[in-house]
Amino acid sequence: MELFEVVIEGSGRHIHVTREALDTLYGKGFELEPTKDLSQPNQFASKQKVDLVGPKGTIKNVSILGPCRPITQIELALTDARALGIAAPIRESGDIAGSAPLKIVGPNGELDVTEGAIIAQRHLHITTEDAAKYGITDKEIVQIKTSGERALIFDDVVARVGDKTKAATFVHIDYDEANAANGATKGIVVKKA
Repeated sequence: MELFEVVIEGSGRHIHVTREALDTLYGKGFELEPTKDLSQPNQFASKQKVDLVGPKGTIKNVSILGPCRPITQIELALTDARALGIAAPIRESGDIAGSAPLKIVGPNGELDVTEGAIIAQRHLHITTEDAAKYGITDKEIVQIKTSGERALIFDDVVARVGDKTKAATFVHIDYDEANAANGATKGIVVKKA
């Protein structure tokens, strides 16, 4: 059943770091410098970049998102993981147990993470109000239907219900997925039967 139209945001490769990881990569006490606010409240892209080094290659100038978090996590697209030579699992943000290892190189030092590289599961951020209105529960799996020249349906989209989101409800997919949908910026949320 089609429910409502939603904005789709493509999410590029990025990392989240702990305070300790930032100290290693950029120097003790260094503070991230915000350059752009993100759609999630209090989240931002920073001026700071790092290089990611895997067994098969390096990806340079990867953005650090702020503020610091309790775990260091690297979010990639499948294309990125293959270029690096790692087997990053598809996971929800924060679920890094047993995920791929990777080396992170900053201007002040480097960090070998034993786990932390994932491909973020596509997800729908939805306010508590919108979830109640459309009958969507937290962690429910929905679909997102796009239109246009390369119309497709994204399946296995996990709903994240909560007041931490802004008033707008939106979907996050990675750039591989965004490119497959020809850069679609809107879609229809479909409740699975």
